[in-house]
Amino acid sequence: MRFLDIFSLAYRSVSGNKLRTGLTIAIIAVGITVLVGILTAIDSMKSSIYSSFASMGANSFSLRNRDMQVHIGNDDAKASKGNKNARKVRKSNSNKTISYQEAVQFKERYTFPAIVSINFRASGITTVYKDDKKTNPNVNVIGGDENYLDISNYTIQDGRNFNALDVSSGRNVAILGKDVAEKLFGKKLKNVVNNTIRVGDIRYRVIGVLESKGSSNLMSADNVVITTVNNTRRIFNRPNASYQVGVAVKDIRQMEAAQGEATGLFRVIRKLDLNEEDNFLISKSDSIAEMLFSSLAKVNLFAVVIAFVTLFGSAIGLMNIMLVSVAERTREIGVTKALGATSHTIRRQFLYEAIIISVMGGLIGVFMGMLLGNIVSALLNSSFIIPWLWILIGVSLCAAVGLISGIYPAYKASRLDPIIALRYE
Repeated sequence: MRFLDIFSLAYRSVSGNKLRTGLTIAIIAVGITVLVGILTAIDSMKSSIYSSFASMGANSFSLRNRDMQVHIGNDDAKASKGNKNARKVRKSNSNKTISYQEAVQFKERYTFPAIVSINFRASGITTVYKDDKKTNPNVNVIGGDENYLDISNYTIQDGRNFNALDVSSGRNVAILGKDVAEKLFGKKLKNVVNNTIRVGDIRYRVIGVLESKGSSNLMSADNVVITTVNNTRRIFNRPNASYQVGVAVKDIRQMEAAQGEATGLFRVIRKLDLNEEDNFLISKSDSIAEMLFSSLAKVNLFAVVIAFVTLFGSAIGLMNIMLVSVAERTREIGVTKALGATSHTIRRQFLYEAIIISVMGGLIGVFMGMLLGNIVSALLNSSFIIPWLWILIGVSLCAAVGLISGIYPAYKASRLDPIIALRYE
């Protein structure tokens, strides 16, 4: 018999017992719904995390002087001692500061699709004055360029950012953090922009106020006064001052490539030998994102395990139903064989029945899983996702489950003796 004839017989047999077929399809659909739904939701969460952490600075890294590194433990020292062939930094070069000229060279020569900023933190902390009002002596003064606010993920609440003339001239203009502005001008922040403040003994014209960013254990991100990097060079410069270069990539998935290119370029700028270790530090700000992605990978694994357990149970249930079907249709099989059907034809018919039931369950499960996953996507304001890979995997798994579950019942049906089968009641 031709394939279409056998497939048609199998489909009529499957559709002839709607309740049994429906229950089996539902069991299989649940397993695929779990697999595709969770994995689609995780893809949506990853997309949301990529954009969210990009706005929090997880898409950025900075080049610092090695001496600025905060050491936690001595793992690096132990590692270098244990490896005799490890590259070393010349002692005269080990804590070399990053000069303004080196930072400018890097900014001009770095061609990776990213934003680059130069910044300089003035030494210590200071008090900021406005007439008879003053802050506590704990305000950080930071010098940046026109890209600093973007890389540091500050948002202007009122006023404007630095322009090219502000940066190049180093004139006395400043942008206030929310805490500093409220301390000097009150909670309502009236007439802040174009007013003047005093940082120590130096007067500044306020050109902007930042939205609140919050604080960490190390410092308050709102307790700052930001001026231009050339202004801090002129007023707050000190011997052996080290500048910092910030880089923000447009896509967090390009972080490694961006860091690799930054390392190579800065080694050239610093004139390091091939066998010499980096005498600068790349500080990444995406550790939280990496931790979350690692957690999501574990959820991925759990989803796959749950789906496989469900599909394993579905395979057992499908095999059991197919065996019951063989027992119920023994007389039918005898008549079919008496009319000339071969064992091969009977075997193919029952295999097709198992595959049809399983694939139908898979298609329903894929649709339901995609729907549930994109409900999560909608809640996260992420884009609609069609997980083609998981759809293909889900349907393929179902076809495999149907094939495996149908082999023994099909073999048993094909081995029936037609005379005995015809006498079966």
